[in-house]
Amino acid sequence: MLSFNLEKFISNCVTKRNESLLAADFARYHDELSQRINGRKVLVIGGAGTIGSSYIKAILKFNIAKLVVVDTNENGLTELVRDLRSSTEYNIPDDFVTYPVNFGDRVFEKIFRHHGPFGIVANFAAHKHVRSEKDIYSIEAMVENNVLRARKLLELLLEFPPEHFFCVSTDKAANPVNIMGASKKLMEELIMAYADRLPIKTARFANVAFSNGSLPIGFLDRLNKRQPWSCPLGIRRFFVSPQESGELCLMASIMGESGDIFYPKLDEERDMIPFDTMALDLLRELGLEADICTTDDEARARALSLGDNPSSWPIVFFGSDTSGEKSYEEFFTDDEVKDETSFINLGVVKNSKKRNLTEIDAIFDQLHALFESKEVTKARIVEILRVYLPNFEHIETGKGLDSKM
Repeated sequence: MLSFNLEKFISNCVTKRNESLLAADFARYHDELSQRINGRKVLVIGGAGTIGSSYIKAILKFNIAKLVVVDTNENGLTELVRDLRSSTEYNIPDDFVTYPVNFGDRVFEKIFRHHGPFGIVANFAAHKHVRSEKDIYSIEAMVENNVLRARKLLELLLEFPPEHFFCVSTDKAANPVNIMGASKKLMEELIMAYADRLPIKTARFANVAFSNGSLPIGFLDRLNKRQPWSCPLGIRRFFVSPQESGELCLMASIMGESGDIFYPKLDEERDMIPFDTMALDLLRELGLEADICTTDDEARARALSLGDNPSSWPIVFFGSDTSGEKSYEEFFTDDEVKDETSFINLGVVKNSKKRNLTEIDAIFDQLHALFESKEVTKARIVEILRVYLPNFEHIETGKGLDSKM
């Protein structure tokens, strides 16, 4: 891969911010954050991913007593440890351990009971990609991970209540058009059902620039493998840097009140950029011209003929026509009450919907029954979700992202 400074590119061409979006809020609340974080035992679930690891890096700027990290990605946990141990800016506690387990497994409960109770618990384990709604099996796995396992975790936390509990959401939970977004909206309503007994906080936020599995990091992966790029036209997104994603979640988890949903204050005209613009900017940063192709086959053929020092790179632009793809992002709905004064660059939804557990159980019972039946279809899953989530307007085209390069 051609060498360049990724953090600098994100700052200059993606977020267009010279300092973190959260810098002013961290300066304002530094003393209070220190009082609430220092000396605490911390559990991070899904800590090997981009946001989870960024959260860990943000909290290790303080002085915690213990850190336990759980993730199914064993290789990701290995890199996390190497990254932290190789750096100089983090206050790594003597009591630091990682476990490659699923937080829905029985062994997780043993780990929790052995190392706890925890003052701070943050859950980043989630299916986050729209492409995960391939069929009834991938949808069941997504609902299981994003919603059903969260219930088990909440019941465990009731036995040992933390001072702060955070569970990550997504901008796609606001007026969802895909099952991933609907599952995260249902997750929001599930955790809010416990907000009177646990200190529940969450956050909806923008795309994390060059996060694991994202289209932008895919550009760099394709470059490494000397493969062509493929990029949608007209899909605009808000972006935060990996550092900002961790800081946003840390601020929400520690400074929020139970039931709060945080989001970044971003301006549509200034901060929302198209993927195709980012792709062209990245090529220029790498010293390459865009070799625009009209078909995937043409782009693959051009990639095969690349020399050792190419001056251009093949790329295909296409119109988005896949299920669940929203052409824009939003962080809140019209009926949500927003506090935009308590934080400088963060807003907070204050009137999140709080269902009772009887209603939550009814939803879960229907989903379980459907997944176990022979009549389960994607359309039936959407139908059930729409009954409980009136703002869910699923976009179905019959095509998925796995059909794209």
